[in-house]
Amino acid sequence: MHFDHALWSQILFGLILIGGLYLFITEKLRIDITAMLILAALVFTGVLDSRQALSGFSSEPAIIVVAVFVISGALGATGISERLGSLVERLSGHSESRTIAVVMPIVAVLSSFTHHVMVTAMMLPLLLRHARKSKLPASRVLMPMSLAASLGTTLTLISAPAFLLANDMLQRAGVGDMGIFAITPIGIALVVLGTVYMLLARWLLPKRSGGRASEDYLRLDRYRTELRIVREGHWCTRPLSDLQKALGEHFRLRGWIRDGRQRDDLGVSSPLLADDVLLVEAAADELLSLHDDAGLDLNAITRFGHLASGESTPQLVQAVVAPGSEFIGRSIRELDFARRFHTVIAGIWRRNEGVANHLADARLQEGDLLVLWGQTERFAELATHHGFLMLVPFAGEAKRRLRAPLTLTILGLTVLAAVTEWIDAPLAFLFGAVAMVATGCIDVERAYRSIDVRIFTMIAGVIPLGIAMEQTGTADLLANGLSHLVSQWPPLAILLVVFALAALLTQIMSDSATTVLLGPIAIALAQMLGLPPTPFVVCTALGAVVAFLTPIGHHGNLLILGPGQYRFSDFLRIGLPLTILIGLVSAWMARWLWMQGPLLPFG
Repeated sequence: MHFDHALWSQILFGLILIGGLYLFITEKLRIDITAMLILAALVFTGVLDSRQALSGFSSEPAIIVVAVFVISGALGATGISERLGSLVERLSGHSESRTIAVVMPIVAVLSSFTHHVMVTAMMLPLLLRHARKSKLPASRVLMPMSLAASLGTTLTLISAPAFLLANDMLQRAGVGDMGIFAITPIGIALVVLGTVYMLLARWLLPKRSGGRASEDYLRLDRYRTELRIVREGHWCTRPLSDLQKALGEHFRLRGWIRDGRQRDDLGVSSPLLADDVLLVEAAADELLSLHDDAGLDLNAITRFGHLASGESTPQLVQAVVAPGSEFIGRSIRELDFARRFHTVIAGIWRRNEGVANHLADARLQEGDLLVLWGQTERFAELATHHGFLMLVPFAGEAKRRLRAPLTLTILGLTVLAAVTEWIDAPLAFLFGAVAMVATGCIDVERAYRSIDVRIFTMIAGVIPLGIAMEQTGTADLLANGLSHLVSQWPPLAILLVVFALAALLTQIMSDSATTVLLGPIAIALAQMLGLPPTPFVVCTALGAVVAFLTPIGHHGNLLILGPGQYRFSDFLRIGLPLTILIGLVSAWMARWLWMQGPLLPFG
């Protein structure tokens, strides 16, 4: 009877697994929806009880992933990610090999404590701009960057969900917690290998410039505006250099007005005084940061804001001056915009830089982008005005740059607490994320927006899949069949087989799903062979995370696919030899770390 029940559970699990694999591979449903359907099926068929099915939502991997998303959001909100990206751009010079040598290690380090897709998305516009300035084909730098972002996830246990899931399986198997930096030696070796490989195999990279149609227009980093120093504000008596440092490299001073006249004798070391007016250029994020800064006022709002007052909360929007607009050729002063439309022009962007220093003297041209400040009800009238081509919400997001040191301090303390095991890693990162919000490094709304609910839900949903594979005996069944095949093989060869299986499966499934599916089999295989399970599970997760074979294998590859004008064959041509090398290094290092194998080939 017991045999019949076990066999029936395996059949039910097999059917659920086949259905889940079909949905994961075909993507007829989103991966998080598929994970929830698998969870529901496991409960309704009695394969798992409700406690086991819901265990994924309170699991350590799910908690750490959510916390890392919030911490990543705080790094972006305080401008730290952007400054690191700009540093990469400055250090890269104009050489292709130097760009690869600089970009790959720094991007890898960035990915070690944040989500690699976020890092890829942040670096993409910076590298596109750098490629244009340096006259480099974009396709020669984007793929190395995406590869480095994937390899960087192997530097710590927390940077990829697959490693968190692998650690969770090992804990359930009684092996114990691996520790945040347990896989770091492998990660360092892989980052070095990937960088050297891309430098030596640059000739394999295609030479395509990449798309730039809309990106150049949307990269609005030259808004002209005027700032007034607020009396008794925190910028009063502080030197201009402090303000420039806080606002980043896109903030540029174009003029300085004091007591009603422009001064040319004031510089970066000069103190800011109450009611000084600074004529500046700033990026969209900086412009919104300036608007939100209690020590600064946008000069136009200070002077004309009373004309745009109303009951609702004022907001910033963008409007494009239409072809044939009645505004073309007329200055903002002549238009008397605030009295006519009860809306204030707080800034202007123009493709070329031919804008008058004084905002009021700027004569509008077709295609000018105006930053407008006013009441929502007033914008309805402007939206239908033939003088404007479109009216859209302002694209900037305020940076909390003054809290950047605090953000780095919290991150450092979080990692220190987790590494020293003073607090369990999930609690350490959870407390770190809460501290980021509580101290104002990131606001609550943006913190919630930073969390990719799909990944959290998918992790919570696939963990029960691994539990069911172990509990029904399916993992032992599959591992038994595999052990008959490889029982006489050396451990290194078996680790390579495990890596290869994961590397192939992850091309059609997510790295998390691949790890959950193959992890229990790897543990059972190791136990049957009398070997430690840790290297087997680690090689499984590594194969799922760093197999660089196709553009669909990793979300970061999909981000660069269009801008780099890559083809499917480009990834296979470059990625196949690299993945083979990565597999060899991963298996060799795993054997050295957990099976007392030699570090050097002649050892």
